[in-house]
Amino acid sequence: MLRIGYVRLRDARSADDTAILKDFGCHVVRAEEPVEPGSDEQAVLYSILDFIGEGDQMVVTRLDHLGHSTRNVLRVIDRLEARGASLFVVEPELCSDGEGGRALRAALAAVAAVEPVWAGRKRRRAPAAEEIRALQEAGVGPVEIARRLGVSRMTVWRKLRALEA
Repeated sequence: MLRIGYVRLRDARSADDTAILKDFGCHVVRAEEPVEPGSDEQAVLYSILDFIGEGDQMVVTRLDHLGHSTRNVLRVIDRLEARGASLFVVEPELCSDGEGGRALRAALAAVAAVEPVWAGRKRRRAPAAEEIRALQEAGVGPVEIARRLGVSRMTVWRKLRALEA
């Protein structure tokens, strides 16, 4: 059985997670570096899911390393099981094998059922008043400004009103 560790490097604690996974007996530890917005945020995770074989085990220190929502975590577990592999979480100690695995899946499914669909999505950035003013000065109307910036017309009107005040 091959143990593959996975960690997302986001904070000081994440750097310690790499050592924890090595001490836990992981043969390989792969780390997800912080990425620029718009790129594939979990490319390393997906490469592990494509590589992992039957009887292997993916190990993480915490469940939140697998995704921003419970649905994402369930998708990862599904992909592991489809490959004949399992998941082991160090803190708290959980495994996707056997009876405990069924209980883990049931608990995650229950949480996912009540979790808002938008959980984990990033909120869009409100446009700066200067952006709106520049478009208005260029002769673009409020409706077209709203369409170009991906906001409501009311947002454009509020920002313009705030600039006039």
